[in-house]
Amino acid sequence: MTTIIRSLSEISDRYDVLYCDLWGCLHNGYTPFAEAVEALRAFKAKGGYVLLLTNSPRPRASVEKQLEKIGVPRDCWDAIASSGDSARAAMLRGLVGRKVWFIGQPHDQSFFAPMEVVSDAVEITQVPLEEAEGIVCTGPEDPSADPEVMRPKFLYAKQKNLKLLCANPDIVVDRGETREWCAGALAQLYTEMGGESLYFGKPHAPIYELARMRLAQAGVDCPPERILAVGDGLKTDILGAQGEPIDSLFISGGLSREDTGTTDQPDPEKLDQALTAAQVEATWSIGFLR
Repeated sequence: MTTIIRSLSEISDRYDVLYCDLWGCLHNGYTPFAEAVEALRAFKAKGGYVLLLTNSPRPRASVEKQLEKIGVPRDCWDAIASSGDSARAAMLRGLVGRKVWFIGQPHDQSFFAPMEVVSDAVEITQVPLEEAEGIVCTGPEDPSADPEVMRPKFLYAKQKNLKLLCANPDIVVDRGETREWCAGALAQLYTEMGGESLYFGKPHAPIYELARMRLAQAGVDCPPERILAVGDGLKTDILGAQGEPIDSLFISGGLSREDTGTTDQPDPEKLDQALTAAQVEATWSIGFLR
């Protein structure tokens, strides 16, 4: 059973590293959460290391620019590991072929940029679906549209036995007060239709391998029991932490705020029901990161 806490400082002495989610925890897509920023600053002030672990389909440099634009202070985090980078490395090694059909928005073209760490990269060409050897999905072209609009094209893709590389396993995200569909919703539909979807972000292993590489690059040697995953996604952040296994802090006021009855703090009974329904266990829970 999860333990509800009032602030990160209550448990921070137990941990040396935070794997901190972004959307719903540190910002809402438009503005940073002031209390969350201060909580991360306090964790760093006592010697902790903050790794932003995000299912964003963007390269880490692009994620950093987005954080700067939103106004997230640079002094509240140390490094970034993105689902985008993990998936990009696989794509550049030819996992879904050299000719790919791209599903995403124009600003996600940075996904196709070269990576220094991939020395054996193949040449990737974006082509129409009819010519494709595989699919690369960073998200819907229209995040407000029902994923079902993709069913006819996915039926054709499945008949061609195309693999879909999903750069962001999240199903939805809240941009301010607006809920938007993510790449995970399209990958889920494709899988339900009998297609094969490949995942690289939370809760899947590749992004945690990338996180460990980022820690090693920074000279941070931390045993799993001293790492805490912070996030609002039960099927991404919390399930992923459970699989590592590392401890987790569930932010109930994010995607699950209604299910958990969260205003300032979660309703204990509804919180337990939400965790049980998702078939996950969170070490700790809190309404909002603070």
